[in-house]
This record gives sequence, structure tokens and C-alpha cells, in this order.
Amino acid sequence: MDKDPLSCDVTNKSSNCCSPAPELHKLDMKEHWNTTYTNSPEEKLGWYESDVSPTLKLIHKTGLPKDARILNVGAGSTTLVNDLLSKGFNNLIATDISDVSLIKLKKRLGSSQQEVEFIVDDLTAPTHLNNIEPVDLWIDRAVLHFFNEAEQQNQYFDLLRRSIRSEGFALLAEYNLDGATKCAGLAVHRCNKEMLQDKLGGGFKLIDNFNHIYTMPSGDLRPYIYTLFQKKGPM
Repeated sequence: MDKDPLSCDVTNKSSNCCSPAPELHKLDMKEHWNTTYTNSPEEKLGWYESDVSPTLKLIHKTGLPKDARILNVGAGSTTLVNDLLSKGFNNLIATDISDVSLIKLKKRLGSSQQEVEFIVDDLTAPTHLNNIEPVDLWIDRAVLHFFNEAEQQNQYFDLLRRSIRSEGFALLAEYNLDGATKCAGLAVHRCNKEMLQDKLGGGFKLIDNFNHIYTMPSGDLRPYIYTLFQKKGPM
């Protein structure tokens, strides 16, 4: 058991891409994440970023206009939304399973929250997200690696493929093969670009990828892989 529920265990590394990391017990994920965001200041969370430049680098590479429809999945209370608004992007959607996290995000945004659509939903059993208009960019930082079961991953990628318009983009940033096996008290798996390409299928092409060492608020280091894929247009 983790001593700190927000810490990430880097033991028991595996060279297998996306190898399942079985959880000890079933959890109500909404309750888990609401409790996490309720009990800890956001700037102390193990995935908190004050510098979102790796994500911004890939967004810039898309060349999307400021009115592009951007969906930030597993947004939590991310500072990325603040940065995108400050850069003039004006068609943003933030979604998370935790309503507590989105309330925190709204509070930080203040009056700017009126420029963002907020959706509370589960990426592996979506209800509201099934009905949204197609998006130009899907952003996931540190969400996919919490879905260990093949069925969860399949539901996630089914939603992603349906949600992105033709020639739109998917930005996925997850623990790489040297990453942790647990985070926030939950088992996680690690990914590489080949695994992500396989899950996305032939309808997407890899545009860019790079490894990035993220420094947690605790000072610990966590290896990520950042990837940008583009959905192919009609033949």
C-alpha cells in the first residue's frame, strides 16, 4: 500500500507495453477522485503542472485556429485551460469524472469560466460525451494510464475515435515504459507510441512524439511520453 495516496510507485517495472496492473479491489472511481480533490490542495497533487509547455508545444504543431473546438478529457483542475484562454482559444470543453475537480477549476477561472463548457462524465461509460459535436483536438494528459482493463481501453478509444472530426487531432501524454506502476493509490500501466497507434488504429497517423520527465510537486521525477496523432481524412 502506498504511504502517500498521491505518490507514484516506480517499482516492478516491466518492458511490456501497456501490460495490465491489476488493482487490489474495486473502487468507485467518481468517489475516489472526488475524495482525492477534496482532501488535497491541487498544487500538491502528483500530476499538478504549473508549466504546461510540453502540451502547448504539440497544440502549436496542430496549427489549429483560436476557435478550434478543444476537448480536455480528465481535465481535473488543470492550469492548461487558463493557458489556452490566455492565448485566445475560445471554444474549450473540460470534462472529468470528478465534479469536485471541475468546481475547483471553475473557481480558479473566475468570470472566464463562462467561456468554457464543463461536462461531468466517465470516459469508459460515457453518457453526455456520446452526444457532443465532433472536436478538433482531444487532449489527455495522465488519464489513459489509469484504465488497466482491455474493455476500459476499448471504450475509451471508441469514444475518442467518434469524438474527433476528420483531420482532427489526439494529444495523448501518459506514463512511458519507465514510468510508475501506481499513482494516486491506483494501479496504472505504461505506454509507448506503438501501443497508442495500435489502439487508435489505421485511421490515425503519428505526427510527433517525445519523452518528457515531469517533476512532481514533491520533487520526484516521472517519465512521460507525449504523442500527437491526426485523424485521417476521407479517401
